[in-house]
Amino acid sequence: MILPGATIGMLGGGQLGRMFTVAAQTLGYRIIVLDPDPRSPAGRIADEHLQADYGNKSALQQLAQECAAVTTEFENIPAATLRQLAKHVPVRPAAEAVEIAQNRIREKNFIRDLDLQTATFAVITEYEEIDSACQAVLFPAILKLAELGYDGKGQVVVNEASAVKAAFETLGELPCVLEEKIALKKEISVILARNSKGESCCFPVAENEHRNGILHKTIVPASLDEALSTRAQQTAVCLADALNYCGVLAVEFFISQQGELLVNEIAPRTHNSGHFTIDACITSQFEQQLRMVCDLPFGDVQLRSPIVMLNLLGDLWQEKDPAWEKLLDVPKIKLHLYGKHEARPGRKMGHFCYLSEDAEQAETLFAALS
Repeated sequence: MILPGATIGMLGGGQLGRMFTVAAQTLGYRIIVLDPDPRSPAGRIADEHLQADYGNKSALQQLAQECAAVTTEFENIPAATLRQLAKHVPVRPAAEAVEIAQNRIREKNFIRDLDLQTATFAVITEYEEIDSACQAVLFPAILKLAELGYDGKGQVVVNEASAVKAAFETLGELPCVLEEKIALKKEISVILARNSKGESCCFPVAENEHRNGILHKTIVPASLDEALSTRAQQTAVCLADALNYCGVLAVEFFISQQGELLVNEIAPRTHNSGHFTIDACITSQFEQQLRMVCDLPFGDVQLRSPIVMLNLLGDLWQEKDPAWEKLLDVPKIKLHLYGKHEARPGRKMGHFCYLSEDAEQAETLFAALS
């Protein structure tokens, strides 16, 4: 076990890295963040911020020499960086798992090879593949970049086959996945932790609502029957086992109007839909990540209260700060702001949790901010 007092490396300095840093420092660990942004949210509170690119040899050498283990906060860290560090220090999750989740084509083929269900999809890497892809998928559909798309970015809705070529051009003629648009009943996610021994522990299933491709709201517990909830957790564990994963993993699911459970995406990290765990669970997803990285026992994931989480995007700021007093006046509200220096439309600036099952009241409080 890697015990308090040790130094842990964090690749990435966004809000997930920031919340991990808070959890780790609370337990007495020292954190070094590697992130090129001089004002990164995690870098601002870490014990040390290495302001350098993820391939910087000097920065990687320092991490290898000073850290007892290294982890990540987002999936687009170059796999070569993870492999280089792994020669000297435990890296969790490993490059092989992260590399699969970095690319939608690899990810979806990986899921399909496990005989798990996804939305019907086809791969497009060049113009010549468009016609056959359109024959394989029903419309409307979504054309998604294979790499670097997130929060609705790098995606184009195509209502008919004739629109795919223009969408492919819009996305820079880069490799894409054409995915059938599902008639959704619900969207859910499972956050789990898996240790180096291959044992897993799942948090309660979260029910999610997206707006413009960005997570808006998470409700826990999800309004699912027990059998479907269990199947979602079992599927997530199956994926983690197949990846030989170590760390915290998020799996997003679609539930179709016909009741089908479809795997949407794998995130090899803590996840936006898991933020409820900070306030409503005995152990947060960020402390659990630390525990997996350090070979500590699982923390208790018991849900202590029903909860609703809402994201706060840069759109709320407009010409002035949101009306925080409206939230802070409510005893069951927990506000989390990420310390980002610039509010932009669609940018995640924070979130709040309402420790109640009253999602309608949470939305009322959200509306009062503007």
